[in-house]
Amino acid sequence: MEPSLLQILLLGLIQGAAELLPVSSSAHVIVAEKLMGFDPTSPSMTFLLVMLHAGTMIAVIAYFWKAWNRTFFSSASNFKSMITNVGAATVATVLVGFALKALLEKSLLHGTHERAEIEHLFGNLHLIAAALLAAGILILLAGYLGGKGSIPSVGLRSAIWIGISQGICMPFRGLSRSGATISVGMLLGVTRLRVEEFSFALAVVITPGVVALELKRLLKSPDHSAIHHQILHQVGPGLIGMVAAFFAGLLALRLLSNWLEKGHWSWFGYYCLVFSGVVFLLASMGL
Repeated sequence: MEPSLLQILLLGLIQGAAELLPVSSSAHVIVAEKLMGFDPTSPSMTFLLVMLHAGTMIAVIAYFWKAWNRTFFSSASNFKSMITNVGAATVATVLVGFALKALLEKSLLHGTHERAEIEHLFGNLHLIAAALLAAGILILLAGYLGGKGSIPSVGLRSAIWIGISQGICMPFRGLSRSGATISVGMLLGVTRLRVEEFSFALAVVITPGVVALELKRLLKSPDHSAIHHQILHQVGPGLIGMVAAFFAGLLALRLLSNWLEKGHWSWFGYYCLVFSGVVFLLASMGL
């Protein structure tokens, strides 16, 4: 069964709103897909999620472009510092992310699938609920212990720790990337505005690589002809989903920035805790 245009539009709105808030878009999209009767681990649904991610990343660039011009691109020294810090954070992300991926595939998935891949865990609601719980606790810690922050920019040390936190999020659906990176930056004393800008600059750098890996996985799937047919059939509706994700993402970023400035970061943590309980309940009901 393939999703209808209305279902794709709804998934696009969910993805766009949740992707750019620290509440884990993947957890929301996976729960929505399961409620609609789809398999979130199937190649066709993975491809749809890739397209929706593209829409939210365009929203990130559109929203932060002026701010990045004022900070990262305002001078040669700022640009060099940005390249160094984003590069160091990305390297840390890749090293930690792939190490965790390999560890999980050899431990949790050993002997369960002929070709064990981390994607086989993406539909596990118990793991998603546990990850949401962890994200909620981290966000609450940052909200209450992070304060307003006094460090006006992300330094190399902070960048590496932020990159490590992003790498830890990579294999886990439900562990919000933006929630973890912004929270870690706040706990390190970086001002909320600067860590937000840095977090989403990292997202723009890392997302194309993640998308490329997902597409590579699709192309290596055993049933090439059927999957290619499904993908081609979804391109048109997927573009509409991208547009929905773009506009929902812009609204979500406005909300995120507003709540950060007003010191309401912990509210997202409470939401993750509540949603974790909902997902645990759905898992116990056999969804």
